[in-house]
Amino acid sequence: MFATNVRNLKKNPSLALRQAEQEPVLVLKGDQPNALIIHLDASNMGSEQLFRPAIAASLYKDKTLSLGAATRLSGLSLSQFVEHLSSLGVDLVQVDETTRQETRNIGTWLAS
Repeated sequence: MFATNVRNLKKNPSLALRQAEQEPVLVLKGDQPNALIIHLDASNMGSEQLFRPAIAASLYKDKTLSLGAATRLSGLSLSQFVEHLSSLGVDLVQVDETTRQETRNIGTWLAS
């Protein structure tokens, strides 16, 4: 396992990323482990299947990615990703003021 400290990571992040393609990179803050960099496409650890759905779900939940973009990042099919979100308790439809207004409009339209 390759190890670097925060100062070296700031100076040359590309070195850590290149190393992560071969093996995990441990980032030290002082003399304590602080982070672990794992290349997402590293087939030797199966990290792609392990981390991509979790990262995609987190980015979708935080509204950083759309459902389609998060699904592509996850590497799963849409139905598999929706099931993954459901298992994590992440709502597909996130209610906001626009959703409330649209619901009122639909109610009015249906009543006509």
